[in-house]
Amino acid sequence: MRLLALLAVAVLLTVVQAKAQVYEPYDGYDEYGGYDYDDPYSPYPPPPYYDPAPRYQEPLYDRREPSTRSARGNIVIATREHTLIYTTASGEQFAYPIAVGREGKQWYGSTRVVSKRMHPEWRPTASMRQKNPRLPAVVKAGPANPLGTRAIYLADGLLRIHGTNDPSSIGTNASSGCFRIYREDVEELYEMVQPGTRVIVQR
Repeated sequence: MRLLALLAVAVLLTVVQAKAQVYEPYDGYDEYGGYDYDDPYSPYPPPPYYDPAPRYQEPLYDRREPSTRSARGNIVIATREHTLIYTTASGEQFAYPIAVGREGKQWYGSTRVVSKRMHPEWRPTASMRQKNPRLPAVVKAGPANPLGTRAIYLADGLLRIHGTNDPSSIGTNASSGCFRIYREDVEELYEMVQPGTRVIVQR
């Protein structure tokens, strides 16, 4: 009887831990050929709206007084400053703190926005699931999703500007190439930026 009780407790603990799984932020940029884990061209609709309590931190500076100049209608990412600057068509500028790629995972150059997605699903690649068999095929929108509530796709889906489930990483070199941004900031930027917007990534 005592053995059965212990076995029941062990099973219960396993189930609780499985439900509490939180997936570490991952951008997938180093998984070449694997951007299908969240294909920006996929026809399926976004999952139902999920609105967890925001984990937003106020930027350390005024978002409307960026230190880098940009042409109208463009996004400029200043990697060393961990700052993303969007200049609207009317000339108004918004600057946001971001996380950038770790050393060896950074990309520089000019690209463009190709698509956007609200409440993106995270789809680990086959190689990622092989390395970590506990990863599911799909992580739905919610607090465990490493992409946050919005994703803006660049360069045919290989790079993204997206939210994060780890706001403490903002302002650091933490990602695998993509650009993480606070939840309220990415939701604001998402509404302003349209496909075709030029994106310039500087050192």
